[in-house]
Amino acid sequence: QVQLVESGGGLVQAGGSLRLSCAASGRTFSTYTMGWFRQAPGKEREFVAVIRWSGGTTSYADSVKGRFAISRDNAKNTVYLEMNSLKPEDTAVYYCAASLVKSTVPIFKGDYAYWGQGTQVTVSS
Repeated sequence: QVQLVESGGGLVQAGGSLRLSCAASGRTFSTYTMGWFRQAPGKEREFVAVIRWSGGTTSYADSVKGRFAISRDNAKNTVYLEMNSLKPEDTAVYYCAASLVKSTVPIFKGDYAYWGQGTQVTVSS
């Protein structure tokens, strides 16, 4: 089992940047594929980015491709989401999640077994 705690959210102007962190407990962090999702008010939780357990493969939602970057440091049990050129439509609660799926790059909520509590990102226009 793994516990996840996000940090780094906040209020930023459009065009600005933020870096989210997700710290994981447990000695098996390196075996999990890690993802970021977000949920805006009144909307479904949606996929943002994923990085495989080995760190060699990443995937992004089209809406953030070229602006966001996911990375991980297995020695620190931490996954990051670097967010640049932020837009008001990026405003949401951002969640990190852990998946044991190995055969593919998981982009669906149901592929993830563990979730953090979320961190709010607000982008003002």
